[in-house]
Amino acid sequence: MTSSHGRGLLHLAAAVDQPGVYDAGSHVELARLAERGGLDFVTLDDTFARPGLDAPAVLARVAPATQRVGLVPTLTTTHTEPFHVQAAVATLDWVSRGRAGWRIDVSVGEGEARLFGRRNAAPLEALWQEAGEVADVAARLWDSWEDDAEIRDVATGRFLDRDKLHHVDFTGTTFAVKGPSIVPRPPQGHPVRVVDATEGHARGTAARYADVALVRVASSAQARALREQLRADAAAFGRDPDTLRVLVGLLVDLGDGEHAAEPGHGGGGPRQTAQGPLYRGGPVDLAELIASWHQDGTADGFHLTPVEPRRDLERLVNGTVALLQHRGLFRTFYPGSTLREHLGLARPANQYAGGAA
Repeated sequence: MTSSHGRGLLHLAAAVDQPGVYDAGSHVELARLAERGGLDFVTLDDTFARPGLDAPAVLARVAPATQRVGLVPTLTTTHTEPFHVQAAVATLDWVSRGRAGWRIDVSVGEGEARLFGRRNAAPLEALWQEAGEVADVAARLWDSWEDDAEIRDVATGRFLDRDKLHHVDFTGTTFAVKGPSIVPRPPQGHPVRVVDATEGHARGTAARYADVALVRVASSAQARALREQLRADAAAFGRDPDTLRVLVGLLVDLGDGEHAAEPGHGGGGPRQTAQGPLYRGGPVDLAELIASWHQDGTADGFHLTPVEPRRDLERLVNGTVALLQHRGLFRTFYPGSTLREHLGLARPANQYAGGAA
């Protein structure tokens, strides 16, 4: 079901972060709630800067307890091995049957660098250049197995067709990877790559490699300008800009129930806070904001972070999403089974197939 403005489907995602929670079962409950609302995906943040569970491992636990919702952990490209990062994302895609994504981030602090002791903290520009190289080599490693590389022929004892395994032989600024991967090509070909493109240093990486770019801005004019810039930059990199989804990131506080949104939080738009743009009000006004920003081409959708995870996600699904569905602006069922299908993105061709080196 497409919305009336002709700009394509509305995409909605939510964070299921629960700081201080060490029970994966509570993450399962939130992901199931998001799935009941038909959300494209949920994100789970991860950082070396504070204690917490390993996001890919938690979402691997969520995977068999859900059926359709996309699962997108944050994995930093700083101080980590690109080979291991891509294998973790590919593994999540396998255990979720094609619902994995990867929110690409960098680690900027000296404290995070000291955890590893291998190198000092680096400037943001260098870190995001490295992140782009990791995103690039990850796609190459996902393609290093052709889709039919596994033979599994018991009679001959052949497990693999070695002609369909490829060395990537990639040399970046800070690392080199030979390949091939140890994990067969993921069900989606390439799991979905997500980049927060709010800050300038991340935008080149987002425009070149991301399937989904997040922008945390408090005005529709800012969001529209960033979306147009990202699409233009994607085209400059030789991409079809229609393969990039730009979602506005908002904190949402729905604690006021059905009351009108506070001044500056409802139809007038969110308010910038130290934690990011915040909407505070009721589900009805949030639905109005989402509908208006999507219909005028401001954004392809929204990534919403509940201030109170369970309360606000319930009100989002039962209130805001239900209203959008009633108006024909958001799906009432998942048309496919993979995250790429939810986002309307094709499964990429293998860059090494057909005799390519």
